[in-house]
Amino acid sequence: MRAMILPKIVSLDEVDAPLNLVDLPIPSPGWNEVLIKVSACGVCHTELDEIEGRTMPALMPIVLGHEVIGRVEELGKDVTKLSKGERVGVGWIHYSSGELDENLSSDFRATGRDTNGGYAEYMTVPEGYAYHIPNIFSDKQAAPLLCAGAIGYRALKLTNIRDGDLLGLTGFGGSAHLVLQLTRYMYPNSKVFVFARDQATRDFALELGAVWAGDTTERSPQALDAIIDTTPAWKPVVEALKNLRPAGRLVVNAIRKEDADKDYLLNLSYHEHLWMEKEIKTVANITREDITEFLPLAAAIPIKPEVTTYALEEANQALLELKHNTVKGAKVLLM
Repeated sequence: MRAMILPKIVSLDEVDAPLNLVDLPIPSPGWNEVLIKVSACGVCHTELDEIEGRTMPALMPIVLGHEVIGRVEELGKDVTKLSKGERVGVGWIHYSSGELDENLSSDFRATGRDTNGGYAEYMTVPEGYAYHIPNIFSDKQAAPLLCAGAIGYRALKLTNIRDGDLLGLTGFGGSAHLVLQLTRYMYPNSKVFVFARDQATRDFALELGAVWAGDTTERSPQALDAIIDTTPAWKPVVEALKNLRPAGRLVVNAIRKEDADKDYLLNLSYHEHLWMEKEIKTVANITREDITEFLPLAAAIPIKPEVTTYALEEANQALLELKHNTVKGAKVLLM
C-alpha cells in the first residue's frame, strides 16, 4: 500500500517535505480489530505538533492522520458490530479504557501518533473506535468531522453555555467553522463573535452566521460568556481573556501550543484578564462518546464543512499550507 510516513522529527520552518511516500505491507487486523481501506483523511494541526515534536509519536517511522474515512475491508477475530463494506470513520482516539473519562486515561492511544493512522491506503483500528458515517456526507465532507468537528463539539460542551449566552471563537479554521454551525443549531438564541487575524477569514465567519468578526486584539461589542480558542498561539489566549464577562470561561481547544509567541504571556494582567472568577479550561483529547453523539447531530443540522482536497502524495503541501498560510475550512487527503 502507498503511505506517507514521518521518519523523524523536523522543523517545518527548515524542511518543506517532512513526509516520505513509501510502499508498506497492508496491515492485518488483530483480535477485535478491522482493516479499513482508506478513502479520505483530514489534515489536522495536531499533525504539525507531531512532526515538530511537541507531541511525540510513540514510534518512528509512523503514518500520521486521525480524521479517517474508509470502508471495512477485513474483519479480525471476534468482531461482531461491523461488517465488510461498511463505511466508517476513525478519530484521534484509537483506543482507551472505555470509561466516560477515557480521554484522560493512561490507556489512551492516539491514531497517527501512538499507532499508524490514515495517511495511507489501509489502516487497522479496534471495532469499538470505528464509527458509522451518516449517508448525507461525502467522504471528503465527513473526514474533518472525526476530529475538527467532534473535538469542537466537546469544547462547546465544556463552555457550559446556555441558549442565549454569548460565545466567542478565536481562530477560525478547520474546527471553529464547524463549531459556529453547531452553535447556531444547538443554541439558536446565542450570538457568536469571531476573532481572526485576516480579513478574508473574518468575512468567511460572517458568511457562516457570526454577528461580529474582528482582529485578535480587538474588543468584542459585548462581554462574552465563553470563548473557545482553537489556535496554536499564546496571544489569542491573553486577548480572549479580556473579552470575557465576570465568571466567564475560556476553553483552550489544542493538544499543544507553540512557543513562537510565548513571551506574549508577559502581557497578562491579573486584574484585567483573570480576576472576577474567570476560568480557563483545556480540552484533553476526545472520547468515543463525543464522536458517537456528534455525528448524528452533524447530520441533523446538517453541518457543511468547507474543504480543500489534495492527493495523498500532496500531503507535504497541505501541511506546509496549514503551517504558514491562512486557512479557510479544512484540508483533506484523497486516496
